[in-house]
Amino acid sequence: MDFQGKVVVVTGGAAGIGKTICEEFKKAGAKVCVIDKAENDYFVGDIADEATLTAFANKVLAENGKVDCLINNAMLSRGGLEDCSYDDFNYVLRVGISAPFMLTKLFMNHFAEGASVVNISSSRDRMSQPNTESYTAAKGGIAALTHAMAMTLVGKARVNSISPGWIDTDFTVYQGPDAYQHPVGRVGHPLDIANMVLYLCSDKAGFITGENICIDGGMTKQMIYHNDFGWRLS
Repeated sequence: MDFQGKVVVVTGGAAGIGKTICEEFKKAGAKVCVIDKAENDYFVGDIADEATLTAFANKVLAENGKVDCLINNAMLSRGGLEDCSYDDFNYVLRVGISAPFMLTKLFMNHFAEGASVVNISSSRDRMSQPNTESYTAAKGGIAALTHAMAMTLVGKARVNSISPGWIDTDFTVYQGPDAYQHPVGRVGHPLDIANMVLYLCSDKAGFITGENICIDGGMTKQMIYHNDFGWRLS
């Protein structure tokens, strides 16, 4: 896929899945504008802060005049009912929902023709482990925000979300049960997500909007019963 001359904005692009997304866009010829709290080569800042978002958006537009792709990737967890404070819960929501909303709002009148927004949700938008309420609430929210924005941005940008499952950001190759619990037989890695991001931002995905795509090796589709197919609750 060719992204020559395209301007791509990625939040949380300094490490993990976000870094791989940036690398793949750069390989395809795009100019990538990153915002992250961690050190990076474009803009260091906290997307939970509105003034920071505005300053970042102003820099992107002053230098490029347009945005072709917006990838809302940045996220964190601060636990759940057992240990997450009110302020911490709201901080996670600002990073995971409010920032994607605000960045989209700041760029919406500057999207280039054929623009695309991709929000990174999680398979936890539909399933949970204990004490994950801050992360899960934000990921459920971004999945719903996706189809709302897709309708508002008709004629300006397509909007989709991706829900990763277990993605090992160090590209570790797992053996045994960790791998084989996945119907595809392995744990995911960042390229599994980056490849879909680039596809959704390409003309090949021109008939896809408002959709959520779960990339989890089939885990959320596998029904589990005690003592069935080798599964046992001990």
